[in-house]
Formats: sequence, C-alpha cells, structure tokens
Amino acid sequence: MPSARTAVIAFGGNSLILDKNKPSMEYQWQAVYETAKHIVDMIRDGWRVVITHGNGPQVGFILRRNELANKVEGIHMTPMDVIGADTQGSIGYMMQQALNNQLRAAGIRRGVVTVVTQTLVNRNDPAFEDPNKPIGGFMTEEEGRRFSDEGWTVVEDAGRGYRRVVASPIPIEIVELDAINTLVEKNFVVICTGGGGIPVIRDEEGNLKGVNAVIDKDRGTALLANGLKADLFLISTAVEKVALNFGQPDQRSLDVMTLAEARRYMAEGHFKPGSMGPKIEAIINFLESGGPLAIITNPENVARALRGETGTRIVPA
Repeated sequence: MPSARTAVIAFGGNSLILDKNKPSMEYQWQAVYETAKHIVDMIRDGWRVVITHGNGPQVGFILRRNELANKVEGIHMTPMDVIGADTQGSIGYMMQQALNNQLRAAGIRRGVVTVVTQTLVNRNDPAFEDPNKPIGGFMTEEEGRRFSDEGWTVVEDAGRGYRRVVASPIPIEIVELDAINTLVEKNFVVICTGGGGIPVIRDEEGNLKGVNAVIDKDRGTALLANGLKADLFLISTAVEKVALNFGQPDQRSLDVMTLAEARRYMAEGHFKPGSMGPKIEAIINFLESGGPLAIITNPENVARALRGETGTRIVPA
C-alpha cells in the first residue's frame, strides 16, 4: 500500500474575514467552517494535511485593543512575539474545532491538534537594522514618543501620522519541526506555524528568546513544507489562478508554470511585493529545495485544483 501523501496548505489571515465590514467572531466562525469543508475533502481523498494560516487582521485587532487600553488606562503593551502566540492559539482553536466537527460529520476518525510554533531567525539579520513593516494604527507625535520610550521603533508615515514598525527577518528553522513531523506520521491533522511562526532568536548561551518582528507567512510555510518533505505546497489565496499582467487588459491566467518561468516572471515584475510576490518567492524556495509540486488557488477551488481542473500548478521543470 503506498504511503500517504503530505500536503502543507497555507491560508491567508483574511480567509477568516471574507467581508471587511463584517469582522465579528460570528462571521469568522462561518468562514472557518467553510475552509474546514475543503480540508476535509482532501483528507477524504487520502491526503495527510498540515495547515498554516496568516494572522494579519487578527494581529491588527489585538494591537488596536492594546493601543486603546494603553491610551485610556496606561496598560502595558504586549510584545509582538506574545501577540503572535495569542493568534496562533485563537485561530488554531477555531480551525481545530471546525475540523473536528466536520470530520465527525463525515464519519472520518482523525485527530486534530494545534502546535504553538516558534520560527528561528538570525539575530544578526539585516532586517533588524532597518525595521520597515508597519504595525498597529496611526498615532500622534506625542503617542509615538511614548511608544518610542518603551523601546518600539516609531516612524512618521507619509504625513498621515506616526506608526510602529518592526523587522521582517528571514526564517531559518522551525523549532517544533520534529514534533510536527511526529504528529503527521501518527496521522494527525496539524495546525501550526501560524503567521509564519513566532519569531525567536538564540542568545549567546543558545537560549530561545522572542523578538519584536513578523515573519512572512508564506516564507515560514515553505520552510515547514521543505522540513516535512511535503509532496505538495498549496497556497490558498483570493484568486483562482496566478495571472501575468494582473488587472490589465492583456491579463493572462496561468494553468502551469515551471520553476524557471516563475523566476523569470518575478524578475520581470509580474508579481507585486504586497500580494502575489511573496507567494511565488516562497514557492520558488520550496521547489529549489527539492519540493515536487506547488499549487495556488482560492479556497473554494482547492478540490478542483487537486484534480488538475483549475488553479495554477508550479512544477520544477
């Protein structure tokens, strides 16, 4: 009997908020149950599944609550590594419960577990010298000065006010990889590496320590997929297929793209830094490290994409 295939699936944080005008928990639960249906379809077809997720909107909500509490009551701010852990727990809980219920309804016996995951970065990563990832809301100069006094990097943002910024270093190791791999081999559905993982460094003595940073979710997921020797790296995003000249009259959707073509299209500027660019970059890293197949599509078309009916397949050659 052939061994089960392992798929690592990355869902964006926005997949829990389908309508920005309806961000409440009620609507987030509806979205996560819809996502769970597509994952159960994969499990029914014989896949072992590892799920990662973004956390951008959820981190934003926590930061905003922190800012209001700090402004009104003087309550201390929560560091980014702890906020990342917070979102891994909350989003993981929602996905875990939805999957448990959907699997039970489908008559599939499969355990589901969430792993709070740390991602190691180099403490000398150049990104720490030039933090440029904005977090939280806009502030007055006085509010910004107060955050600066607490150790945050604060910058003026194009005349719109002041914002905190943090580094976005390159992930180099998934700390809990062995535990995740053991769970996968035991046939658990694993939810892990949320938000790219909680960013940590090793100090002079080799001890782990959280840092105020964010890790690109797709980079973190590619590192995880390579570590697990996954058969498939699937990125679930807002579009059914990857497109060249996106949004232009000559837009062209891609059914298949080779690694060489992906490199060329990146160099030609087809994939923007804030949208498709990081996803293609992560897939390039996955394939260059020996990964056999990646797919990009939207959540509702995951099953069809696995059958080769839609989505964009990215292959080594």
